[in-house]
Amino acid sequence: MVRDPFKFLNKRLHPTLIHRNLLQRIRSLATSTETWPASAWFRWVAGGILLPVLGFLLLHQLFPLPATEAYSHVVLDNRGRVLHGFLNPSDKWRMQVELHEIHPDIRTAFLAKEDRWFYWHPGVNPMAIVRALWVNTVSGRRTSGASTITMQVARLMEPRPRTHLSKIIEMFRALQLEYAYSKDEILQLYLNRIPYGGNIEGIKSASILYFDRLPEQLSLAQIVTLTIIPNRPNQLQMGQHNERLTQERNRWIQRFKQQGIFETKRCEDALTESLNYRRREMPRLAPHFAQRLRQRHKERYNLHSSIDYETQAKAEQLVASAHRRLRLRNIRHLAAIVIDNRTMQVKAYVGSPDFFDQGNEGQVDGVRAVRSPGSTLKPLLYALALDQGLLTPLTKINDVPITVDGYRPENYDTKFNGPITSEDALAYSLNIPAVKVLQRVGTPTVIDKLTLMNFRQIAADRNKLGLSMALGGCGTRLEELAGMYAMLANQGTYHPLNWLKDDTTSTEVRIISPASAYLITESLTRLTRPDLPNNREQVLHIPKIAWKTGTSYGRRDAWSIGYNKNYTIAVWAGNFDNTGVADLSGAEIATPVLFSLFNTIDYSATNEWYKRPKNVQDRLVCPVSGLPKGPYCTHEVVDTYIREVTSTLECRHLKEVAVSLDERISYCKSCQPPEGFKKVLYPNYDPEVILWMDQMGIRYQAIPPHASFCTRVEEDQALRILHPIADKEYLFERGDPHELQLVAEASPDVDQLYWYLNHTLVARTIPGEAVFIKVAPGQHQLSCSDNRGRNVSIPFRVRSY
Repeated sequence: MVRDPFKFLNKRLHPTLIHRNLLQRIRSLATSTETWPASAWFRWVAGGILLPVLGFLLLHQLFPLPATEAYSHVVLDNRGRVLHGFLNPSDKWRMQVELHEIHPDIRTAFLAKEDRWFYWHPGVNPMAIVRALWVNTVSGRRTSGASTITMQVARLMEPRPRTHLSKIIEMFRALQLEYAYSKDEILQLYLNRIPYGGNIEGIKSASILYFDRLPEQLSLAQIVTLTIIPNRPNQLQMGQHNERLTQERNRWIQRFKQQGIFETKRCEDALTESLNYRRREMPRLAPHFAQRLRQRHKERYNLHSSIDYETQAKAEQLVASAHRRLRLRNIRHLAAIVIDNRTMQVKAYVGSPDFFDQGNEGQVDGVRAVRSPGSTLKPLLYALALDQGLLTPLTKINDVPITVDGYRPENYDTKFNGPITSEDALAYSLNIPAVKVLQRVGTPTVIDKLTLMNFRQIAADRNKLGLSMALGGCGTRLEELAGMYAMLANQGTYHPLNWLKDDTTSTEVRIISPASAYLITESLTRLTRPDLPNNREQVLHIPKIAWKTGTSYGRRDAWSIGYNKNYTIAVWAGNFDNTGVADLSGAEIATPVLFSLFNTIDYSATNEWYKRPKNVQDRLVCPVSGLPKGPYCTHEVVDTYIREVTSTLECRHLKEVAVSLDERISYCKSCQPPEGFKKVLYPNYDPEVILWMDQMGIRYQAIPPHASFCTRVEEDQALRILHPIADKEYLFERGDPHELQLVAEASPDVDQLYWYLNHTLVARTIPGEAVFIKVAPGQHQLSCSDNRGRNVSIPFRVRSY
């Protein structure tokens, strides 16, 4: 005979079970003489109660509840409207209804119909079981199953044949559910799994696919409809049996009315509501965005995104419309992203014109694709130069041919403009000024700033990048560029993009000063907008924006990015397979799409614009150089600058030169005669500008040749080899002619240059003239001499690969 039930049970419990500790604590309490009389009868009574409880706990450990099958991922917009949905791994629409989505009317209707004692029983209703046994015995057939909502959840989680053993297992599983979950969570599980015909499970799936609404938005008639379908999902299928479904719905509404479960007026209104619904297609907006969120948040089934439904729909429609025109020109792909600058939330995301166009690479995401940015990085270069005090909007930059470390950039139109203001150089996207600005700012500085703004490919390639970055010689993504321009919109402060409605990312990084952001923004508003000439009558409603275009080498990528205080919008056009198109350019292809998006999304905006920072002030400068007036300047114009940052170097666009009285000879200080000369002001052009004007045949007031009898060579008259570069290695593809370009500049008094390769004369040129010579692989010594007797030599190397 078992003398102590506690010892008997303790020996049979698995030693690792946490319930063993619980048993010991209860035994101590039961046998304590301070609390209870330590009599045998009390131990048996307590054991008789605890034995089935602990036995259940043991079975619960041995036979755990089956794992909950995965739900469908649903992406919602910022107001809770469904953007996109995905089938679960079993190819079912099983969407997870959240607790706050269970409207009180839903709770009331289901409990009234299925289990009115749900909140009172422990998962199994003994009274219902007794009643079911009596009814089934009297009727001679099974008419009532006595299943509670908890038991139905157990059956839905673990379907079994309708047998007495299955019913017993369901009861046990129901007790397990009650032990593991709260009542509200069990009701939530029930509403998530009830069948609605076909592959639709759960009230949320049915609500969206039948009524295009979320559960909390359903009317009373719709709620009652969804309470009766699960009992006969195949016989009451929406769209096929609507007449029968209406009759059954009205019968239950009448019953609820008679029982006083819902107000009489509401029931009467529900009876008159028509039921002409059918199964709808799941919304398919923002497919690339939805796929991205699903991959990033695999454990979250209801993804409340930052996307605005209306903005997304408009963006997709405009991109699709533009694509229909562009594909006739062999431009097959477009992508766009819209950012709210105040919250940094993504409001629209179009990865391609048609996600489902598998034959045309529609599933490739153009927002995330790594492409050449063309000229779109130039605003950052100029902003950093402004912050370093290197230039102002009216500072002149020489737009003339240059060669820097073997790199010879060209403008988009292959033309040159000579000295041009920095704001014009940026507005017209000139390449050579941008390369010069990058050279002065420093490539590492620019890469560091871009890395802070999450330019991942640039960060990975930082050791490979050079001055070609200014013209698109690097890899960027559309979303990264949009973030950079949003930084300009936010006065120089970078914030990461927010993809979800509840994102509270507060990380911010200062990239440039508000002053330089303001000056760059003003420069980017100077170009004439292509949408205004045909819309003059609507000009008051069109949003004001700053914008920049870009076209990559080979015309493979066209970019157009714009911003104001409200939005940043970025557009890319091209072909995912990198096919170039002769007609492809940012200004002609991407910009019309950009302005269509802005005019649709931000139409009738207040056009509130940026205020000038206090440290951005005006000053008078020479119009020739853009520098503060020097001793020889006669005219002045107003320029803006950053106080205590911008350089105060005075203008020197003219210099005083001692010349003969007939102005045919110039003198330096060492050969200047005591008399018989005069001093004249001459333009103080940089040597590269003089060389360009000579090549272009542009007339200018040149300084007369230096006196021939003077043997001193001044520093600004030194002979210089421009190409090749000293100590550089030049690579040639094996089998190709190894032709190397020779270019040098010299003082104005030189009219002949002599080129020697390894002490052998190979060419004669004039200053600035380019000549090509064949060079064998190996180490070489190149010398250049002028007709004044000056000489310069450099080493270089040629290698085949």
